[in-house]
Amino acid sequence: MKRSVLSLMVVGVITASAASPALADSKWEDKAKDAWIDGKAEATLLFNTHLNSFDINTDVQEGVIILTGKVDSSVDKKLAEELVTGIDGVASVDNRLTIIESDDEEMISEETSSDLTDAKIATVVKPRLLMDTDISGLDIDVDVEDSEVTLKGTVGSETERALAVEIAKNASEVKSVDDQLSVVESE
Repeated sequence: MKRSVLSLMVVGVITASAASPALADSKWEDKAKDAWIDGKAEATLLFNTHLNSFDINTDVQEGVIILTGKVDSSVDKKLAEELVTGIDGVASVDNRLTIIESDDEEMISEETSSDLTDAKIATVVKPRLLMDTDISGLDIDVDVEDSEVTLKGTVGSETERALAVEIAKNASEVKSVDDQLSVVESE
């Protein structure tokens, strides 16, 4: 009986020690994925010309991006969240940004609101095109007016063209996409 208990204990210890590296590998992979998402979030905010990315901090925990820091308006806060929401692997965004309002802040006119929406759409679509490994996003210009996206430039195939158009269509608040892309197949 003592040998059976001792044998079970030895088997348990061996099983536990064999499982530990698997758990360690899983934790390492999760941390690496979070670091990758954090890097993409930082780059996305950095490339945006409408936000001061130096006042926005990102942290990623289990696929959740946590935004902290300060922005000038609620529009900036929403823009920062929208920009990082579309990153591959993001489970959700915990937006803890603080709005620092100036004393003389005026009401945003409908025209200004439309301009901000257009800017937000452009800053969401362009990074998605740049980050997609199946498209040469550097060769695509993105223009937005009244929530209508115009894509100009060159792509390598009809499939790339279709993918670029779908990426633009899938951005929130896009009314339509004008496809002016040219296909230049490599030889």
